[in-house]
Amino acid sequence: MAARSGPPRLREIAERLGVSETAVSFAVNGRPGISEATRKRILESIEESGWTPNYAARALFEARSSTVGFVVARTAEAVGSESFFLQLMTGLQSVLGASGYGLLFQVAASIEDELKVYRGWRAQQRVDGVVLVDLRADDPRPAELARLGLPAVLAGGPDPLGLVPSVSIDDAGAIDVVVDHLRARGHRRIGYVTGDPGMLHVGRRVEAFRRRAGEQDGVTEAVVSTDFSTGAAARATRRLWQEPEPPTAVIYENEVIAVAGVGELRALGLSIPQDVAVVCLEDSLIGTAMRPQLTALHRDTGRFGQDVARSLLVVLDDGAAPDSQERTPELVVRASTDADAGVGALSTDL
Repeated sequence: MAARSGPPRLREIAERLGVSETAVSFAVNGRPGISEATRKRILESIEESGWTPNYAARALFEARSSTVGFVVARTAEAVGSESFFLQLMTGLQSVLGASGYGLLFQVAASIEDELKVYRGWRAQQRVDGVVLVDLRADDPRPAELARLGLPAVLAGGPDPLGLVPSVSIDDAGAIDVVVDHLRARGHRRIGYVTGDPGMLHVGRRVEAFRRRAGEQDGVTEAVVSTDFSTGAAARATRRLWQEPEPPTAVIYENEVIAVAGVGELRALGLSIPQDVAVVCLEDSLIGTAMRPQLTALHRDTGRFGQDVARSLLVVLDDGAAPDSQERTPELVVRASTDADAGVGALSTDL
């Protein structure tokens, strides 16, 4: 018979050392009731097996997989092209790895497919908990995760139903900073090319944008939604310039649709920032490689991922992690809204 891989089981350790299963339990959990010599012998045997006592305790007695799941219900192309997810996963893994956890990542075609993944993971005991993203209106995932008994933390929130604790971002504060920046530079007509309006964080940003624009005397706003694809971003940009009074500034939801939007602006014969200013709500190397460089909201997404992972670890340790909120992202002003900020303006002749 082939040797079984994985951590030693309680009974195996007990049989190997000629002690009771209770004695092994007392040793790995630090409980009294056995001699120090026996405790030392048991812990040394576990260490020789390549498992730390804490990890062994989880594997032996709590049936944990020491793995956290992360599913994103978007196209593989969308996930691969947006730097946010790579930075988020890097932050997650840096904390999870230090605590003995792995990260299992999967792309799903739809929310229903994402739910199927969770059900399969739970049935197979593949993961101990999950990171949830892109919450929608009337989203079935929090309730289903609660039904499955699968712990979760929402990256971005909060959850309106309060079923899943979250680490959220100050979306309203971020939008205020952007609108105030454009208003201070004399812009009165501002367009906003958003992502999927069914996502709650997009909805919060749109609501904040309309509120802040309405608070500014003489400012008019226009919102066009996309599915985060480059084709939709280009069409949305052209649609803004079909208005009787096109905007003099445009805000883009992320760097992917910002690149597509800038390409469309160039095709329309517009110069940046002379004819139209551009702001991106996600900062990235893509934005700094463009000419002109994009003014963008900068946040430490890796640190955000670390905060999400720490919150999930609290939940997994049978704690009740409270909702928490990140600081308002910093607006990094570059040449796409201020030609004097650094890299020069984009000419339609380039």
